[in-house]
This record gives sequence, C-alpha cells and structure tokens, in this order.
Amino acid sequence: MIQGTARIRQWLRGMGTALLVALASTAAQAAGSIETVAGFVQGGSEVLRIDMSQEPEAVPAGFVVQSPARIALDFPGVGNATGQSLVQINQGNLKSANIVQAGERTRVVLNLKQATTYRAEVHGKSVVVVLDPVAGGAVVPSATQPTFAESHNSDVQALRDLDFRRGTDGAGRVIIGLGSNQVGVDLQQQGKGLVVEFMRSSLPEGLRRRLDVSDFGTPVQTIAATQQGERVRLTIDAVGDWEHSAYQSDSQFVVEVRPKKVDLSKLTQGPSYTGEKLSLNFQNIEVRSLLQVIADFTNFNIVTSDTVTGALTLRLKDVPWDQALQIIMDAKGLGMRKSGSVLWIAPKDEIDERTRKDYEAARAIEKLEPLRTQGFQLNYAKASDMVSQLTADSSGSGSGSGSSRNNRFLSERGSALAEPRTNQLFVTDTASKLEEVRQLLLTLDVPVRQVMIEARIVEARDTFGRSLGVRLGGAAVGSNKSLTSSQFLPDTSSGSTVKFPSGNFVNLPAGLSNSASVGQFALSIFNTSMSRFLSLELSAMEADGQGKIVSSPRLITADQTKALIEQGTEYPYTVTAPNGATTISFKKAVLKLEVTPQITPEGNIILDLDVNKDSRGETTEQGVAIDTKHIQTQVLVENGGTVVIGGIFELEETNQVNKIPVLGDVPVMGNLFKSRTRQSDKREMLVFITPKVISDRGPVR
Repeated sequence: MIQGTARIRQWLRGMGTALLVALASTAAQAAGSIETVAGFVQGGSEVLRIDMSQEPEAVPAGFVVQSPARIALDFPGVGNATGQSLVQINQGNLKSANIVQAGERTRVVLNLKQATTYRAEVHGKSVVVVLDPVAGGAVVPSATQPTFAESHNSDVQALRDLDFRRGTDGAGRVIIGLGSNQVGVDLQQQGKGLVVEFMRSSLPEGLRRRLDVSDFGTPVQTIAATQQGERVRLTIDAVGDWEHSAYQSDSQFVVEVRPKKVDLSKLTQGPSYTGEKLSLNFQNIEVRSLLQVIADFTNFNIVTSDTVTGALTLRLKDVPWDQALQIIMDAKGLGMRKSGSVLWIAPKDEIDERTRKDYEAARAIEKLEPLRTQGFQLNYAKASDMVSQLTADSSGSGSGSGSSRNNRFLSERGSALAEPRTNQLFVTDTASKLEEVRQLLLTLDVPVRQVMIEARIVEARDTFGRSLGVRLGGAAVGSNKSLTSSQFLPDTSSGSTVKFPSGNFVNLPAGLSNSASVGQFALSIFNTSMSRFLSLELSAMEADGQGKIVSSPRLITADQTKALIEQGTEYPYTVTAPNGATTISFKKAVLKLEVTPQITPEGNIILDLDVNKDSRGETTEQGVAIDTKHIQTQVLVENGGTVVIGGIFELEETNQVNKIPVLGDVPVMGNLFKSRTRQSDKREMLVFITPKVISDRGPVR
C-alpha cells in the first residue's frame, strides 16, 4: 500500500512537470520567436532583417553603446529559434550579431566597426534595422599616446612664443609657437595636470616663466616652461573634472583643456571603471539571475559558486557594468577572481581560502622544483657587489654565502657566487628566480656617467673683483643672458635689515668695519657662454698684474662618487707622549679639492665641495703654523656652467696722523700743522668650479 501511494505521487509529480513545460512552450509560441537574422547592403546603407514567427506588437526598444560600438535591441517575451547565438555578417559597418535569450527576453546585439545611430521599422513579421552612414571626421589625438608627433628636426630649435587664451565655452587654450613644423611633441597626462615635451628644442630666456592664469575662469591654473637638456617641458596644472585635446597647425601647437559637462541625473563613472554603461531596475531579484544578466551584457563567462544565494533590489542608471558588478558584490559580501574571459564569483571568505591554498601549493612546488646554475657576465658592475645585493636580507645586511632565509631576490635554497678574476656572477636557484635575476642585472649592470670638474683658484686684488662684476653684469644685460642668481647685502651703514642689490658682482667688501681681517662668502652661477667669457677675463687679469691663478686642478669621477686631489707640503713637528717620549708628526699645508657630483634627471649637477688653500705661517717654538683657508658648501650648477665661490676676503687698513704738538690740536687751524696717512690693502681668494658631464663623445664644451 505504501509503495502504491509513492508511485501515485511520483506519477502526479511527473504530470505536473510535463504540464508546466507544455504551458511554457505554449506561452513562448504565443509570444513568438526569432527565426532568422540576416544582414545586407541596400542603397549604400547597412540593413539588418530579423524574421519572427509572429508579427511583433511594436518596434523593439534599444540603445547605442559608443565604445565598443554596439546597438542592442530587446524583444520581451520572444524566444530564440535560430539555433545559434552568433551570426557573422561582415557587410560594411556591420560585423556580426549576437542573439542572447535570458528568461522571457531575447536581446539582439549588433557589433559595429564604428559607432552610429539607427532606425527600426516593422514590416509584417520582420523587424528591419537601418544603420545611418558613419560621418567622417578628424581623429583627436589621445593623451595616452606615447608621442603626439615624431621629431624630424636635426638641430635644436628655439620656441617662438607661449600664450594663453580663454575660449567661449570656458576652455583654456595654451598656444605654443614652434621653431618649425618638424618639432617632435610628447603629450601625457600626469596626475592632475598635463606634461608637454618638445624634443630637440630650446627655451628662450624670455619664455622661462611661470604663468598664473587662475583668474581666467578655466580649469587651467598655472603654466610653467622649463629647459631640460635638449627638451623643453611645459607643465599645465588644472583643477576639477576636465578633458583635453591637442592639435598642431603648421608651426603652432595648441592644447585645449575644457571642463566636463556633468549630467546630475546620472551616476558619475569612477576613475577605475571603464566598462560599457548599462541601466538596471530590479525588485527582489535573485543574485544569481542578476549576475546572468550582466554576463549576457558583457559576453563574459560567469561561474557562480553554489554558496551564492539571496535576493537584491537594485536600480542603476547609466553605470559602467564593472562598477555595477562591484556594487552587487559589495552588497552581498562577494568576491571575484578573473581568468581570461571567465569570472568566478563566490563569497570573499571562500575566495580568500582558495587563494591561500593556491599560494601554499605554489610554495610547496617551489621547494621541490629542481635547482639550476647559471653564469652572468657583468660588464660595469662588480660581481662581489651584486652578490651582496642579491643575498641581502630584509634588514639590509648581506649574508655573503647566500644561505640566509630572508634573501631579498633569491629563494630559500638559492645562492650566489662571485668570480672576481673574470667578473662573473654564478647564481643557483629555480628557473623563475634565475629569470628575475637576469632582468635585475639588465637594469643594474649599466655604465655610470662621469663628470669632469675643473677648478680655478685665483688670488685677486679688489680692483679686479669690482671690474669683473661690472663686466659680467654689463654682458648679462647687453646679451639678454641673465644670471641665475643675484647678490644682496644688508645695509650695515644704517643698521637696518633692508636688502638691496649689490653693484659689485663677485667681491663683497667689509663695509664700515675696522677689523683687520674679515671673511666673506658669496655664490654666483654662470651659464656655459659666461664660462667662456670668464676664461678671457682671467687671462686679462694675469696680463694686467691684478692677480694670479694659484692653481687649476682638474679631476674626473663617476656620478655620486667622491673624488680628491691635493698638492702641497707636509711639515714635521715634535709631539710629546704621556710617558715623556717625543715623536715626529706631520702637518699638511696643501691645496685640496674634494668634490662629490650628482647628476640630476634634468641634466644639472649637484656638487658637494670641500676646498682647502693652506700655506706656511709663522714659525713658533712648538713648530710651524699653518695658515688655512677652507670652503665647504653644496651648490646646484647647470652642465657646463660655472659656480663662483667668492670666498676669503681680507681687508687691512692703516690710519696714521703726524702733527706738531699743541698747534696741531687747535680747531680748524690745526689742520695746517698736521698730516694724515691712510693705507688700505685688500686681498681676495676666488674659487671657480666648472662641472661638465662626459658623454660618449667626450666632455661637453
């Protein structure tokens, strides 16, 4: 009896299922289905014909996607009877058509070569879609292109003009006059601004400025032009939401930055979401069904875990599909892993657990993977230094043998060995780690640029210092070669702190001080053309007898490597030890130049300078005294320019009065019975430093 009841229940359940299938089939037949989809060209226009089993009640609703170019048509209550989901057409602008059925709705997606509009009409049982012709137009260069225009000019050409104007639509227009129409241009968006570089170009002194254009009411706030080697860099800073375009007409280059038009009725597209926009409006829909809708829209294969359950109410308007997917996953605590065109969606805990197991499996395989030994020939770097870098642990100390468990670049079983005789590096590790080491050595084993530092140490009289300052100042004004730094002195006569420009360019006098020896310090920077003029002035100084060049040392060193050159005499002196014994020690009286150069990315040079000019002083009972002149500083100089360390200034004044007693003290009349003698002796040591980056062709002169 029990078995008979079970069979009856099973028969009724089967009959109910068959009845539901029949009702669903009847409903589908009542609503109709798509039978064929074909495309052809008629009258110069692309036409898509969709034949259906029944006459549709109205023109299907659709929408247009700009990128990628697509047109989507929705047929509610219609099935897919074509037996295929992709129809290849390849007629004019129409490439293919996708037919996707989801529940009681079928969507036909037209894949186009270029975005365009359409019109749809119903002719009997067919829906005819006519694509409008694609309008031709100029292609606006994109900011993501690595180079806007290639460089074809052989010589460095100067820019002619730099201007800014405001457009009628609130856009800021930066207008640059190029030296010719062959100048190469590189346009990139960096951060919140734009960077435009003009290859093999120079920037005249009158255009080296920073423009504040914030009062024009455009997104552009500031414009700055700088010279960097053989390139001119133009930095455009902007605020707010903006977009830009650039174009070149003959020798005029224009960059337009315009504000974006914001539609407040639509959600804004986030900076990291780039998918096609869609609109969703569902009430209490299953999450799995919602993910299937996104899969149909994007043509991605979505694999949903069995643990994904629940319903969701969602309303989104014109939102990128990847942002919509992220909203759904955040609302239900889901995560995603992507592999090609397949998305696996599951709860975050499940994905984290799977990721952890994958890492553990990869680590276990790495421990069992066979080791290989590979030799690397180093050309510029030392093999012993590379061993220290490869085997250094996380604290920065090298293990030496490569056996540390915290190797920076090698695995736990990896090791490195240096062979100093042939400067080879032998690394034993897994194949993947050996490839990483090879890529690392390609970056590190490169030649280091070198710098030649030329110094001129000059002992000059005050008259030469003043004459040199006037001549350099006059040359700067007359040839439009302004100096990169100026001197300012405090007004010591009035005791105020107000500063004013000094007429003496190199020399710094002692003011009204009566001290016998006063040390002064000044820095002045010249460009390359001024350095050549300076050499002529120093030759004229020696010919006129206004001073002498004490020494002109030169040395070459690598970038960020200290170099030292010195010349002089060591004088012996006696030293008494605590036990009463006497020993001989030596004091140096040398001319020393110690410098550490650093080449900046712009091509300038930072110098850490330490200059000594010692000489033998008076002889005392304890030994020979050493007169020392020492300068230590850090300066930034352009390549081939000269920095002047106007260093030690000595002033010795003598005032002497000779008079007849009593008569010389009478007011006014006493001047007839006395005489005054005033003597002033001024000496100055000037140090000129000229750094030059050595290229493959030799020093740049």
